Amino acid sequence: MSGHRYEDDYYAWTREQAAFLRAGRLADLDKEHLIDELDSMGARDYRELISRLAILIQHLIKWEYQPDWRSKSWALTIIEQRAQIAQLFEQSPSLKSRLTDEALRKAYRRALAAASTETGLEIQRFPSENPYDLEMLIDSDYWPE
Repeated sequence: MSGHRYEDDYYAWTREQAAFLRAGRLADLDKEHLIDELDSMGARDYRELISRLAILIQHLIKWEYQPDWRSKSWALTIIEQRAQIAQLFEQSPSLKSRLTDEALRKAYRRALAAASTETGLEIQRFPSENPYDLEMLIDSDYWPE
């Protein structure tokens, strides 16, 4: 079996598992932990997508509701989040199909709370439902007014 335990030295364990795969030593693989890791990798990418969407929406809200406060920093954050989302979709195209209405609502709720705190505006001031669909969010030419 493996010389490195998953719980004791994760990095060494990953290197060893990769070496076993390269060598075709399938019987030596720590299958249980490999399956868990593969599952968690997909979940991590999905969580990152929701997080990036929340940050993007938060800054679009601020851009729309506080036009006098617009800054290069806000614009750069919007541009960067769109670029990172595009990269996630490029690396894992199936993530786009996982983006349900519920996932967008979840990102919007997180964004709304953060935008309200940052702007000092009451949360009721913003739409209760997400006004941005996915196409708007990833469209580099879309900037709310």
